[in-house]
Amino acid sequence: MDTDTKPRGQRVVETCMTWNRKLHYYVGLYLLFFVWLFAFSGLLLNHSSWKFAEFWPNRKETISERQITAPAPGSDLVQANDLMGQLGLIGEVEWTATRDNTNRLDFRVARPGHVFEIKADLDQKRATVKRIEFNAWGVMRLLHTFTGVRTNDSRNERDWILTSVWAFSMDAVAVGLIIIVLSSFSMWYELPEKRRSGAIILAFGFLSCGLFCMGLRWLY
Repeated sequence: MDTDTKPRGQRVVETCMTWNRKLHYYVGLYLLFFVWLFAFSGLLLNHSSWKFAEFWPNRKETISERQITAPAPGSDLVQANDLMGQLGLIGEVEWTATRDNTNRLDFRVARPGHVFEIKADLDQKRATVKRIEFNAWGVMRLLHTFTGVRTNDSRNERDWILTSVWAFSMDAVAVGLIIIVLSSFSMWYELPEKRRSGAIILAFGFLSCGLFCMGLRWLY
């Protein structure tokens, strides 16, 4: 026998409120370290002069020459993947220059912590490989902007599976933050005694954000 005498509508509202809190807690816990990562790497991007977080002056560079077998005819990406297999490299292919000589293939391979610059002479069957290794600060900085694509550059597309996984993770973090914000808004509105002060803070945040999104366009 159901001993709950509350109206059905009230029970539905309370159930929704309970699940909203659970969603807020658990999504927040899952995203905690992602948010810290993006927050801290954002600080590093914004304050590149911080001495303790310098990574470029502390990079390690090595240059080597390797014998290669000229890859079979194909697209630039197919030939680059062939050379990467020969050289034992994995990562995201980045094109640094337009190819104007079929006997040469120059490109870069990037992954968090490492960058490899390959200059291959297919006629001489030799490749010069420049390896650049970054410290942990460099890895964090790279992860903040590691997407595999560039604006107005159709040649650079995601071609490494882990780049796609990371891009999907960033999308998931963005969606998760939207969920947390919406659930926070709902929990705030559930407290009548907090609505006035919350509305003031909400309006201040809206105006502050609007200043950067639209206001600066009008002022300058």
